[in-house]
Amino acid sequence: MSRTHEGSLDGRGIEVALVVSRFNAFVAERLLDGAVDCLERHGCGAEQRTVVRVPGAWELPQVVRRLALSGRYQAVVALGALVRGETPHFELLAAEVTRALGQIARDSGVPVAYGLVTTDTVEQAIDRAGAKAGNKGWDAALAAIEMVQLFRRLDG
Repeated sequence: MSRTHEGSLDGRGIEVALVVSRFNAFVAERLLDGAVDCLERHGCGAEQRTVVRVPGAWELPQVVRRLALSGRYQAVVALGALVRGETPHFELLAAEVTRALGQIARDSGVPVAYGLVTTDTVEQAIDRAGAKAGNKGWDAALAAIEMVQLFRRLDG
């Protein structure tokens, strides 16, 4: 029989950085609230969390990279909202920020959880930040906990 490895959802003892975009703050703050609620409910108290605010989504990877490489955090959660406009700016930004966050996770070995909502409308963004579609900030924080615990198990 094969071995199966999974991470637990126990956030005790995990140092987490939450990097939050101020652009589209009405959505980003809801994502942050969801992430904090998730961390609290899974044992990751206020003393284990650091919140860092950045101007917009473009700045997320710069700060996420610095925090991931600092050695102080076992996970970093990137939170923000990009809403499509009438120019190609949305596609360029969404693709580059997403690519950069994935590269940081691979290069640093630190779980980087993706809590950036990319939507066509403001209504869709609000839905993904605690309304009809749940809260993607919560989901990202939960993924961060699980990945830290999975890495710990894999590392023995």
